[in-house]
Parts: sequence; structure tokens; C-alpha cells
Amino acid sequence: MFVGSMLFGLFFGAGNLIFPVHMGQQAGSNILLVTLGFVLTGVGLPFLGIMALGVSKSAGLFDLASRISPSYALVLTVLLALTVGPAFALPRLGSVSYEIGLAPFISPQHGTLALFIFSVIFYALSLVFSLKPGKILLWIGKVLNPLFLVFLAVLIGVAFYHVSNFSSFGPVQSDYASAPFVRGFTQGYNTMDALGALVVGIVVIDALRSLGLKTPSEITCGLLKSGIVAVLLMCIIYFCLSYMGAYSLAYVPLSANGGIALAQIAKGLLGTGGGILLAIIVTIACLKTSIGLTSSCANIFVHLFPHSVGYKTYTLIFSLISLAMSNISLTQIIILAVPLLMFLYPLCMTLILLSFLAPCFQNARSVYVVTTLFTVVAAFGDALNNLPPALHDSAGVQGILALYHQLPFFAIGMGWTTPALVGFGIGLVVAFFSRRTQRA
Repeated sequence: MFVGSMLFGLFFGAGNLIFPVHMGQQAGSNILLVTLGFVLTGVGLPFLGIMALGVSKSAGLFDLASRISPSYALVLTVLLALTVGPAFALPRLGSVSYEIGLAPFISPQHGTLALFIFSVIFYALSLVFSLKPGKILLWIGKVLNPLFLVFLAVLIGVAFYHVSNFSSFGPVQSDYASAPFVRGFTQGYNTMDALGALVVGIVVIDALRSLGLKTPSEITCGLLKSGIVAVLLMCIIYFCLSYMGAYSLAYVPLSANGGIALAQIAKGLLGTGGGILLAIIVTIACLKTSIGLTSSCANIFVHLFPHSVGYKTYTLIFSLISLAMSNISLTQIIILAVPLLMFLYPLCMTLILLSFLAPCFQNARSVYVVTTLFTVVAAFGDALNNLPPALHDSAGVQGILALYHQLPFFAIGMGWTTPALVGFGIGLVVAFFSRRTQRA
């Protein structure tokens, strides 16, 4: 239970709070299908990612991705650690904490200074807790996460208590009018949890080992049990948050992002008290995730580059970078993160799925390599298609995208699926003939 609580705490941070609410506001009457799609990538994939490390008996992401090649594993691991670490996810934690928790109480002319001061305090606290990785199970699983759940339950309970008509939704926004399930599926990318699962998985494995689980089968069983606890909590809260957003348009306007939406909902329901309650919820949520990600990323770089600086120095470096990045606006961080997420998610999804299917093709390297090669090419198109408008609309990018638009499902952000399946099939054929040649 405590490891499951810790796992939930590591996952459930900034994006997990803000995206479901904003998604709910835009989904309108399509809320059920959108949320189901969101849960599939926002909950199902992180769970599979954690289990992939156990089933494959891997020591971590680098070990798992090395089945393709050590060079690819190094690049993927570094990109992934930076994305869920100091480049995007960690700065977003500080930005969300400030924008939702403190910004409503600060006059606009003092906003820049207030954000800087808040960021310094936030990342200093995160750094202090991160310096003792052996205490993460205690601080996150037994202290911060239970507190977070209690406060969040109060806000959700009040929100649903004030709903007068449970069939009254706002209008469906244009992005959610067609293929709502797929739209929710791709929105689940924004939580970064499937990526984070491969990064923080080793922290969970270490926590299980500290509780006396030693053999691969014991660790896999422990991952399954703790994963179920985290999955149940996440599913319940995601549905509550998305429906809370859908009903909120009765008393607040459609917002620019989920951070603004949460602040408006809390203030609309409870006034100043709601703002204070939300500030506590968001700060705890983001702090516990920041601690886990800082520790995980530092551990990864120590293992990848053992002759570089030590663990404590990496935690300091990542905290300082996150501090600097967090002073960019939340909306801008999200815009910058989306193209990279659209590139990395397909690579991680195929790696996770291949680790489960490995017994079917006897762990043949050709299947890993060819599937990944086809996926990389297709995922690059998805990344280009989600660039900021100034780059997306340029002649060069549009020329390349004209080719990618020939792929099935590319228009809905799933253009990688067909190439990945083709690559998987070719890889199986190559593996089959390679085994026949070896026998001959």
C-alpha cells in the first residue's frame, strides 16, 4: 500500500491536475469517451511501463532500451530523463504551483518577482528532500501523498455537491467534436507519466527491495500489487477531475489552460478559502513529484556517467535548471513540450509493448531494431505536426508534412501506429529467417 501510494505520488503532479480539468471543459457531452482515452495513456501506459521493467528483468530504462542498441539506449535515456526532468516536467511543477496556488493573491505588477521567489523556495525544498533518496518512500508514500489525497477529496466533494444538474455540460469544442476517444488518448501524453514510468521505475524497484523483496518474481509481483493501488487512485481522480471541469462551465468561463481553470473553480466555489485550499493541494502534489523526479534523474545520470559528478551535484544542477525554466509561462512550457512528447511517446510505447511480447519472438534483436526504426521515422512526423504555428506553417515543414499525411491516422496524431506494425512484421520475418540460417 505504501509503495503504491509512493508510485501514485511520483506520477500525480502538475499535468495530472491541470490537463483533465481543462480537457473536461472542452469535451462537453463527449466527456466519457475523452476521459476513457485519456485514462488509457495517462494510467494504462504508466502501469505497463512499470511492469515492463519487472517482466523484462531490466535494471532500468537503459538496460531495457539496450536491446535495440547501447547507443540508442543512451540517447533515449538522456532525452527521456531531461524531458521528465529539468527541461519540461520539473519546471512545469514550479510553474503550476505558483500559477494556481499563489498567483491569484499577487497583483500582476509583482508577478515576475513573486514567481521567482516562490520558485527559489519550491526547488530548495525539493532539493533538500531529494538529497536523501532512501527517505523517498517515507516522505512521499507515507506523508505527502496521504495529505494530498485528503485535501483533494475535500475540493472534489465540494465541487460535486454544488452541481445542480449532472447532465448539464458545456458545448463540445471543435478539437473534441470528432474522434473524441483518440483526442483524449493523445491528451494523455501531456501527463508525461508513461515516460516518467520508465524513469522512476527503478526508484520503485529499490523501494520494494528495501522491504525485503529480492528475486525477480517477487519484485514483479510487488510491482503488480503496488501498481494496482496507484492505477485505482489515478482512475478515480482523473474521472472526478475531468467531470468537475465539464460541469464547471456553469459558473466559470472556458479557460486558457487547466491551471487557470482550477483556480477559477476553487474561487467560484469557496471564495478565498478555495484559493488557499487549492494552493495547498497543488503545492503538495507538485512538491512530491518534484522530489521523485529530481532523485530519479540524478540517479540515471550517475549510472550513465559514473565518472562525472556525483548524485548530490546532479540534484543541485537539475534544481537550478528547473528554477530557471519555471520562470517561463506555464502555457509556453506546454507548447514547447508537445512536439518532443509526440516524438518520444511512440518510442516508449513500442518499447514497452515489445518487452511484453518478447517471449513470442524469443527476444530477437531484429524485431526490436526494425520496429523502432519504423517508429522513429513516423514519430518524427508527429513531432513536426505539433510544432508551434510559426514553425509548423513554414514552407519546408509543410512540404515534409505533405508526405506524412499519406500515413493512416496521421491527422489524429496516431500516424506512427501503422509503420510500427509494419516494422514489427518485418522484424518477425527477419528473425524467422535468421533462426533458420543458424540452424542450417
